[in-house]
Amino acid sequence: MMKKPLSFFFLLMVCSLVCTSQRSNQEPLGTIERIRPELDAVIDTRSKIEAIAQGFEWVEGPLWVESEQMLLVSDVLKNCVYKWTAKKGKELYLTPSGYTGSMPRGRELGSNGLALTKQGQLILCQHGDRGVASMDAPLNKPAPSFTSLAEHYKGKKFNSPNDLAIKSNGDIYFTDPPYGLENGVDDPVRELPYHGVYKIATDGTVSLLIDSLTRPNGIAFFPGEKKLLIANSDEKKPYWYIYDLDGNGNLAHGKIFYDGTAAFQREPRSPDGVKINKKGYVFAAGPGGIWIFNKKGEAIGRIKLKVISSNCAFSGDYKTLFITANHEILKVKLK
Repeated sequence: MMKKPLSFFFLLMVCSLVCTSQRSNQEPLGTIERIRPELDAVIDTRSKIEAIAQGFEWVEGPLWVESEQMLLVSDVLKNCVYKWTAKKGKELYLTPSGYTGSMPRGRELGSNGLALTKQGQLILCQHGDRGVASMDAPLNKPAPSFTSLAEHYKGKKFNSPNDLAIKSNGDIYFTDPPYGLENGVDDPVRELPYHGVYKIATDGTVSLLIDSLTRPNGIAFFPGEKKLLIANSDEKKPYWYIYDLDGNGNLAHGKIFYDGTAAFQREPRSPDGVKINKKGYVFAAGPGGIWIFNKKGEAIGRIKLKVISSNCAFSGDYKTLFITANHEILKVKLK
């Protein structure tokens, strides 16, 4: 999630409420934009974009849980996780989710990125607590009891872990931009001079993989786990980067996967959350909606939205894409 002044969130919520009240049931939420014919194998350009839940302050970190047939999302500003099911719709799932301290604090204090281990344990990037933690409760009986997996690197507190991806061997890769700090990069509590990408090994060892990205955000593995994609949420460098993974799971041969500069100049919104399907197609929140790239780094289409999107997640069969977009959750059918 990108850091914005308080006035931004106020205006965003006001505009969203106005737009929602004026939007009729027949008015489309967006359109499917074909850039290359290859898109036709991924999504039908006639697919309808539906709103399935509303009333969030800023919704992020979507995670589909197949065993429970539920979608989990973080409301970063409310410090809670909500769940959505087809039967019951939106319900409160977990609170607090990202800040468990007693001292009052504002801004982005909740959880952000969510992920599941192979054992079915919920892992959360916690902005307020500035760490990565696991929930010590079953998925069907959530409770705000957490075990910290990582809070420091070489004795220094993280900025605010934002998004994560779990490798099949259990290693957790996560990004650490400044968006959860109340005063951003100028916050006096900030301890690290860079915004890193880290790995938590299964033995608990924390490794810094790269410290040269200005605003690392969304993160996802390509099929086969030999390549890693990282979104950089910087208006001056709105890039998606791709890295090779060596035999030790470290990053090598980094390069720009897609340069979003031209798109950013038309529709200001930097790269955010990313997901990659089993065929290697990338779905990436960015300027104007959800961009769809092939594995060559070519833009083949876009789910063009009328609201700002932050992230997305696939259903268990990869036939539905859930999109977190400002104050609501959207869904669209895929092929």
